[in-house]
Amino acid sequence: MVKNLAHAIGRRKTSVARIYLRKGKGEVVVNGKPMESYFTIGAHRDVINRPLECTDSVGKFSILINVKGGGVTGQAEACLHGISRALVELDETNKASLKAKGFLTRDSRMVERKKYGQKGARRKFQFSKR
Repeated sequence: MVKNLAHAIGRRKTSVARIYLRKGKGEVVVNGKPMESYFTIGAHRDVINRPLECTDSVGKFSILINVKGGGVTGQAEACLHGISRALVELDETNKASLKAKGFLTRDSRMVERKKYGQKGARRKFQFSKR
């Protein structure tokens, strides 16, 4: 059985990422696929690696990620939040550097709901005088 060193949950918009840190050589698996095939855009892969680079943990852990909901960017940022939380759970000394970069703060911006009698969240139907 594989032992998890740390477990954390990261969130962004409607995306939720469950992160499992394990002993390993630095491979990242997202929803059963290698990170390179799940996140095809390089910027999203860079977002996920930021907390590891910040704490000098690149190549020290294998990371298993289960992510669902939202779009690709929201999922990538949920992974960033979760990995940061897991690194703090593993070693409390990582907290200062991750907090300074803003990785531990949950980005709570969500899509505003559509209201009745309107075309969208803020957009009204076109007014007709006659």
